[in-house]
Amino acid sequence: MRNLIFLFFFVVGCKDSQQIIKHQGFALGTTYSVQYGEINVSSDLIQMGIDSLFTVINSSMSTYLPDSDISRINKGDSLLSVDIHFKRVFEKSTEVWNKTEGYFDPTVGSWVNAYGFGPQNKPEILTDQKKAFLQSITGWDKVKLTPDGTVLKNNIATYLDFNALAKGYSVDLLASYLELQGATDFLIEIGGEIVARGKNPKSSTPWRIAIVDPNHNEERKLIQTLTLKNQAIATSGNYRKFKIDEVTGERHVHSINPLRGTAVKSTILSASVIASDCLTADAYATALMVMPLDKSIKMIESIPNTEAYWITATQDSIKQYFSKGWKK
Repeated sequence: MRNLIFLFFFVVGCKDSQQIIKHQGFALGTTYSVQYGEINVSSDLIQMGIDSLFTVINSSMSTYLPDSDISRINKGDSLLSVDIHFKRVFEKSTEVWNKTEGYFDPTVGSWVNAYGFGPQNKPEILTDQKKAFLQSITGWDKVKLTPDGTVLKNNIATYLDFNALAKGYSVDLLASYLELQGATDFLIEIGGEIVARGKNPKSSTPWRIAIVDPNHNEERKLIQTLTLKNQAIATSGNYRKFKIDEVTGERHVHSINPLRGTAVKSTILSASVIASDCLTADAYATALMVMPLDKSIKMIESIPNTEAYWITATQDSIKQYFSKGWKK
C-alpha cells in the first residue's frame, strides 16, 4: 500500500523580509500548497492556471474519473491517442521499471484493486485461480506506447495506475508554470511531494524542510531537517498504520510486491527520495517501499543527483538509513 505522508513535511519558517503569496486547496485526492515571491502576475490569474493544470492531469491520468484517458485505456480503448503528459509519465515509468528491475510497476493496479486499495475500496476473494490470472496481466513489459500515442496491451485486462507518479509530475508541471509567469523563488507541495526553486523570500536562504519523527504521535518532533535548492523530494510510506507481529513483536506495514503480486510485510515505514525533479523522486520513493533495503541503497547510489532516506521499524526502535550523499 502506498500512502503519501504530506503531514510530515513542513517549511521551517524564518523572519519576514518579503511577502510570500500562497495558494492552498484540495486536488488529486489530497491537499496542495503553492508559495512564491512577488511577481507581476495577479494571484487570481495564477490560481486559474493552477486549477486548469489539475483539470488536465485528472482528465489524463485519474483512475477515479471514468472518462479519463487512463480509465478509457483500462476499459480496453486501444484507439485513444494520449496527451503529452501521459507520454512523459509513461516514459518515466519505463525508465524506473528497468532501473528497479520491476519493483516499480504501474500495472500493479490490478493487485491494488484486488486487495481493496483502489477506487472501489473493496477487497476481492483471492483464490489461487484469481491470483494466477492477476499475475498473468501484471508486468510493464506487457504494455507498449506506440509512435501514434496509443497504448497497446498484451491482455485487455491489464490495468494501468499512475497514482504513484501523478502527484510528482503535477508538482513539476506547476513549477514550470510558475517559471513561465516569472517566478524564481517558490515551493510547491502536493500531498507531501515537493519542489523548491530559488530561495525562501522571507529569509533569502534556501528552502528548509523538516521531517517529523514517526515515534511521536501526539506532538511533532523533528527527525530530519534538510535544505532544498532547486531540488525535489517525495516520500512513500505509512508511518501511522503499521501492525505488530504477534509472534516476533516487530512492527511492519504491507506493500504490494509487483513481481509476486503479494502484500508483503516490510519493516520500512517510509522512503524519501531527493532528485532533480519530483516525477523521478516520486517513482523511486514508491519502489523503495518494496525493494530489499540493501538492494535499494545500492541502486540509489548508482543514480546521479539522487539520494534517499529510509525509516525502518524494529521491535523497540526506529532506525534511519541514508544513501551516501543525503547528509551532504
